[in-house]
Formats: sequence, C-alpha cells, structure tokens
Amino acid sequence: MRVEPITLRQAREFVDSNHRHNNPPRGWKFGVSVWDGDRMVGVATAGRPISKEIQNREPLTIEVNRTCTDGTRNANSMLYGAIWRVAKAMGYTRAITYTQADESGVSLRAAGWERVKDLKARKSWADSTADARLAAMRDPKGSGGVPRVLWEIRIKETREQAA
Repeated sequence: MRVEPITLRQAREFVDSNHRHNNPPRGWKFGVSVWDGDRMVGVATAGRPISKEIQNREPLTIEVNRTCTDGTRNANSMLYGAIWRVAKAMGYTRAITYTQADESGVSLRAAGWERVKDLKARKSWADSTADARLAAMRDPKGSGGVPRVLWEIRIKETREQAA
C-alpha cells in the first residue's frame, strides 16, 4: 500500500460512499489517501480545530476531522501516520482527533497517538449552534448523543528546547 495526496472533491466522494456515520467534511486544510494497487482504500482530511478554545490556546494545532477506509487492514493507521507527517512538515506542533467512545482507537495507538480525554455525549453541532445559518451548514448526524474520546499527537520537546 502507498500514501498519496488527494483533492477535497476525491475525499468527499470517498467519505460519502464509505463512511458509516458521518457526512463528508465541508472544508479542510489538506488530506491524504491510501492506495492498494490501483484502488483507493482510504482517505483522511485535516482542518482547523472546530473548538475555538483549542484554536485560540494552541494555534499550531490541526484537527483530523475525517478518516474513512473500505476496511482494508492497516489503512487507517497509515492515514493517521501520514497526516501527522504532513502536518509536522507544514509547521503544526499538535494534531487532535475524536473517536466515538465505543471505537477501540487501535489505529491511532499504532500510529503513535495518545488518548487524552473521555468526553460525555452532547448535542450535535447543528443542534448546539444558536445561529440558524451556521446550524444549517453543519452535519445533522455527526456525533451528537454519542460519548467521544479526544486523541492527540504532538512534537515532543527535547531537554534542550525546554531549557
């Protein structure tokens, strides 16, 4: 298998056809795909963190807002590893993502990500948005009503950098 760049249109089409509980992302900063021969088997997209608190506190943080595979073994781990390598090359110092609490996170751990926090279920982004114009643009399915887990990977400071 190999990793390749991808366009937003390609990523959206793959997610629309293959993701079990989320709609395609609306926007992004960049994305990657995994191929097995001549067949695309997975995509990952990254964008600015949805949480304004995270955007303001750590501006060099990117959020992986979608990964999706056709079930090919190890494709998801390859996606998480590749998206972090691209993010670091672009100057990001931290990447975050969320999973549903009932998902194991094995692909994230295999790619070096760490479980940070368990999050209680909340309303969907659409339901929790007061501005009707913005609410209409948000995914009505999403992860509303589902407990989630926050994951991260970051550049580790060396002793010399910390001093």
